[in-house]
Amino acid sequence: MTRGSVQGEDTREGGSNAPERAEAVRKEDDNAVDGTEDSENAGEESGGETGSETGGETEGAAADEPGGETGGETGGQAADEPGGKPGDDPREKAPPAEAAGEALTETPGPDRRPRRARRVLRLTAVGLALLLACLAGAGYLYYEHLNGNIQRDALNLGDSKVAAPTPNAAGQTPLNILVIGSDARDSEENQQLGGARETFGSTPLADVQMLVHLSADRSNMSVVSMPRDTLVEIPKCTDPDDGEVYPASDGRVMTNQSLGHGGPGCTVATWQELTGIHIDHFVMVDFAGVVSMADAVGGVPVCVDANIHSRDGQGHGSGLKLAEGTHPVKGEQALQWLRTRYGFEDGSDLARAKAQHMYLNSMVRTLRENATLGNPNKLRRLAEEATAALTVDPGLDTVKKLYDLSDELRRVKPERITMTTMPNRYVGARVEPTEDAEQLFRLVREDIALDGKDAKKKPDPEPTAPADPADPDDELAVQVRNGTRTDELGAAPGRANTVAGLLVDQGFAKAVADSSVLPSEDRTVVRYPSTDLEGDARRVAEVLGIPAGSVLRSTEVSGVTLVVGADWREGTAYKAPEADDSTPESAEALNGADDDACMHVDPSFTWS
Repeated sequence: MTRGSVQGEDTREGGSNAPERAEAVRKEDDNAVDGTEDSENAGEESGGETGSETGGETEGAAADEPGGETGGETGGQAADEPGGKPGDDPREKAPPAEAAGEALTETPGPDRRPRRARRVLRLTAVGLALLLACLAGAGYLYYEHLNGNIQRDALNLGDSKVAAPTPNAAGQTPLNILVIGSDARDSEENQQLGGARETFGSTPLADVQMLVHLSADRSNMSVVSMPRDTLVEIPKCTDPDDGEVYPASDGRVMTNQSLGHGGPGCTVATWQELTGIHIDHFVMVDFAGVVSMADAVGGVPVCVDANIHSRDGQGHGSGLKLAEGTHPVKGEQALQWLRTRYGFEDGSDLARAKAQHMYLNSMVRTLRENATLGNPNKLRRLAEEATAALTVDPGLDTVKKLYDLSDELRRVKPERITMTTMPNRYVGARVEPTEDAEQLFRLVREDIALDGKDAKKKPDPEPTAPADPADPDDELAVQVRNGTRTDELGAAPGRANTVAGLLVDQGFAKAVADSSVLPSEDRTVVRYPSTDLEGDARRVAEVLGIPAGSVLRSTEVSGVTLVVGADWREGTAYKAPEADDSTPESAEALNGADDDACMHVDPSFTWS
């Protein structure tokens, strides 16, 4: 643009204002460069992208350059060159700098605000969508991270399978979960927590075994602990990872050895063999896992009736040191509580089981009463620690499956939770199940609440017909054993022969007495080893009037076997005793709502 052009504009509009207008345009251009939104709005409001660029170039030429490319050349021709017509206003042919500048710097009118608001809303919506997408992606990745924390192992490594319970009248079935505490010292952390350095890397033992039974109607929960010193027969187990076969134990051995026969699935198989209870899932945790989860929970109150220090002169003991009264324990101190034998009651594994029951009951109450599960940070930490600490069967191998299980368990109020220890008697330094133990197992099998608060049950539906019907009576082989021996009485003489004779008279020509084995059974039972013989076993029970609940599958027998129990010591007609559905006193039941429970301290382990 020429000086004449500028002077002409100054003459028409007032020359003193031209530098200010040029400066205003520079500032507006600066804003347009720095702020995308302003630049775009300016383009829209000046007639689109082309108009904005044209106005900007024109103003730049007018203010600073001796000759502009568009507005400058046009203005010069109009004012000075011969081709220009006198009196023509050059703004009618090309937008002058002032017009462009005013268009860019004028105050936005009402019609501009809706456009800007709509653009802000669009940008906000896009940003929110991106944020949600990122959160969803992060949530999925975190969910997969938690799933990756969980270790998995096969549910049952044994050959025998126990049939799932028959659904109740409402079509519901109970749920049985075996909780296993491993003493594995296969990491530095587990070694430090578990002590006994000479056992580092050795075969882990199942030192804690608890069967958690959730009733079919989800109204109550029963827990049965088996002391680690219990003598049992471990069945043959096959390791699914390498195919190694662990033969059945030669006689009875401590139950905690089952974990070393291929993994937790062998502990499950051992429990099923002993109890006849179908187990749906297992959950296993080691020393480090107990500590981390106890920390995440935030402390669990426990009680001792005197000062205790679990340590003797030889260094035996968990190291637990507490003053008399109730104290919250967490982390390593929680593990010490759960492992303590020396200092609690008689120093046996039975006392330790009782302490574990108190801790678990208290933890359930703590989780229900405080805000741990309502606090996102605590919940996240608990999820991290729990998933990293657990080994589970494939039926529980995702966060969703574990959450669904916890949702089922949390329906039960503490007052309907009953903790028990398997009734037992000493055999030297070990223990074995008693008749009361079979009573306890039966209550669990039949889904009878151990707190005695069951509503009156509807009659169970008739058992479904077996897949393989019974053979003709005269072709059906039956072994009869005398199991009438009790702790107080010897076996009633001749009972196997007598009952075998009754069966022969009923047409079971192949019924024979087996005097090679003298078991001890509180109640008369019929056992069978495989599903193809279930129909035969039921037929024998039906003829003798033995209830269907006393027909059990077991790999301890090779064929249909009738064991005459202590409830049929005499006579030729079997009369089933009235069902005693009470929990044996020897099970030492502890109610989940009992917050007054306190462990008795051995005076030899107290301090002042």
